[in-house]
This record gives sequence, structure tokens and C-alpha cells, in this order.
Amino acid sequence: MDYSTFTEAALEARLAELRQDHSDLESAIQALSNAPLPELIVIARFKRKKLALKDEIARVLDYLNPDIIA
Repeated sequence: MDYSTFTEAALEARLAELRQDHSDLESAIQALSNAPLPELIVIARFKRKKLALKDEIARVLDYLNPDIIA
């Protein structure tokens, strides 16, 4: 996703949304892992999605806090 056209407020809102989704996935993974017969395929899918969210969070943070070398 290209964040260059987003305002800072929109980026902050997107960041909050991504962090919430990441947290929700972590909760779901924990719940599934504690089940008597954990669904390993679903857990693996959720972990991949969680990793993708983490990468997108990093991209949004890069737009909010660019690493400018003076």
C-alpha cells in the first residue's frame, strides 16, 4: 500500500487499526493453541497474517518517522 498520499492523522489511525488487528490475532493464536486439539493449519495461517501485519506496521512507522540522514 502506498502511504505517501495519507495525512499524518490518517497514518496514525491506520497504525492503530493495524496494531489492534495484530493484537487480536495474537489473542486468537493463544486461544487456538490452548485448545485440546489445536488446529495447526489455522494457527499457521494466523501467524503468517500476524507477521504481514507487523511488516505493514513497520512501513507505516517509516512514513511517520522517516530516517533522514543530514
